[in-house]
Amino acid sequence: MTKYRTSNAPITTSTYNRESIESPTENIYEALSIISKRSNQINLDIRKELHEKLDEFATHNDSLEEIFENKEQIEVSKFYERLPKPHAIAIEEWLNGKIYHRNTEDPNA
Repeated sequence: MTKYRTSNAPITTSTYNRESIESPTENIYEALSIISKRSNQINLDIRKELHEKLDEFATHNDSLEEIFENKEQIEVSKFYERLPKPHAIAIEEWLNGKIYHRNTEDPNA
């Protein structure tokens, strides 16, 4: 997860050059499909880590009256909300050549 914390992906909306996105595959749809799959992987990793951290603070009481505000839990949630979005991280990885991809239908790949 530390690699997502240090990501240089923009937190706000950004515009990307279409040619730079499609150049590794020469097909914009294939490039977007690869980026989408990587984005889903990143999202699952972040979600898994968030749930593990929040489970540390969870109280396992059945009584509704004992539910109270946990400041540490709120801080952890706010930290994860400030991280760049998974799609922005995936696009950054794609543009920097950090995503390995191959065409399974190509016998020379």
